[in-house]
Amino acid sequence: MKNFLVKTIANAGALAVAIWLVQDITLTGDSTAKKTVTLIIVALLFGLVNFFVKPIVRLLTLPLFILTLGLITLVVNALMLLLTSWLADVLDLNFHVEGFWTAVLGGLIISIVSWALNVVLPDGKD
Repeated sequence: MKNFLVKTIANAGALAVAIWLVQDITLTGDSTAKKTVTLIIVALLFGLVNFFVKPIVRLLTLPLFILTLGLITLVVNALMLLLTSWLADVLDLNFHVEGFWTAVLGGLIISIVSWALNVVLPDGKD
């Protein structure tokens, strides 16, 4: 449970950095509190997408992972971010990613920041 909470916080922080750095990744809301709640819900959604969908996509694209020496990971991360944006729209959350190349850049930023936050934050395996 503690590990899940830490990963959600890391996802929320990484998403916040991507929203801050990339103009076409948007999170809107009436107040800071609503934006924060939306960000946490989107982070949970992003975590669920990465937990359930990403392994299936990676398995199906295994030959491309081998052929591109892992660079296809950028495309897979972008697709997971776009899927999260679509699900957020379906759930009427104010989070949107505009276009594939924006998602590639956002996915790269999220991967780097999430990795750094997971290194710094405790993992709950004590």
